[in-house]
This record gives sequence, structure tokens and C-alpha cells, in this order.
Amino acid sequence: MSITVTTWSLEQTSPTDLSPAAQVPDDVRIVRAEVPSPAFSRFLYASVGADVSWTDRLPWPPERWRETVSRPGFETWVAYEKGTPAGYVELVAGDDDATVEIVYFGLLPDFRGRRIGGHLLSYGTARAWDLADRWPDLPPTKRVWLHTCSKDGPHAMDNYLRRGFRLFDTKTETEPAAP
Repeated sequence: MSITVTTWSLEQTSPTDLSPAAQVPDDVRIVRAEVPSPAFSRFLYASVGADVSWTDRLPWPPERWRETVSRPGFETWVAYEKGTPAGYVELVAGDDDATVEIVYFGLLPDFRGRRIGGHLLSYGTARAWDLADRWPDLPPTKRVWLHTCSKDGPHAMDNYLRRGFRLFDTKTETEPAAP
């Protein structure tokens, strides 16, 4: 059995494109995970993606996780509510092209629908725009981009559009259904 999946690619081409979420939830802090930790990154990926079919990284061995999280220009920003991880945004600088991709973004299921996502996406996007301030060997960011798909949560696309991202590509493919 197979399913049809639509993938949308979105971008911002200027820091002024960002339209931040108006409300910052009480007791929510966003902190950069500065120590590369393959186990923590895998925990965030598996916990956020469990019910929205994130599977591509699950078979990765620890060495691949370490290589990914140790790459220059790689950052993980984690939202905590009252000290508990609520979600994360993962940023990756492009190879010499002044782009930053928001590779993964999402909330653990218990934290969805509580206005944390808009704040986390706003904060993560702002950190994508100033990534070169923390990585002096990288050029200043000229473009922030991401993709989302029809398997993601029902509010994902609306959140991206409200934060000022614009659609630049759409693809539809057939893939095997999850077992």
C-alpha cells in the first residue's frame, strides 16, 4: 500500500520577512543546546516525530548522529516549559551559499496547541538569520528555508505562513505507507 505525500518548500529572503508570534507563553524558555549530544538530538527527533512519521533518521548509528550535531553551523534550540523539553528547532548552515535550513522543527505531542510553536518558530528563525554571529567562519545569512509535508501536523503550514515564509516549490510523490 502507498500514500501520496505533498512537500512544500518555503523561504524567507530577508530578516524583515520574519513576522514573530505576538505572545510569548509564560514559563517557556528557549535555550541553545551548545554541547553536541547525539543522544539528546535523537531523543528530540524521535519524541517530536513519533506521531507524524519522522523515520529517516531512526536507523542512524551513533557515529552519524555525532557527525551531524558536530558540524559547524549546526544548532539545536530547545523550548522548555517549566524545565521540561517541549520542542525544538534544528538549524543547518548551507555549504558556502549563505543559506540556513530549518531542517527539523516541532513540539512533543503533550505541548501542541499551547502557543509554544509560534514562539519557537519565531525564535528559531531569528537565530537562523543571525547564525553567522555565532559561527564567524560562515557568511551572513541571505536566505532561510524549510520544507513541510502533508504528513506534518495540521497547523504546520499556517504557522510557517504566519511567520512570513513564502512558498517557492511544491512536489507530490507516492511513497510506501508506514507499517
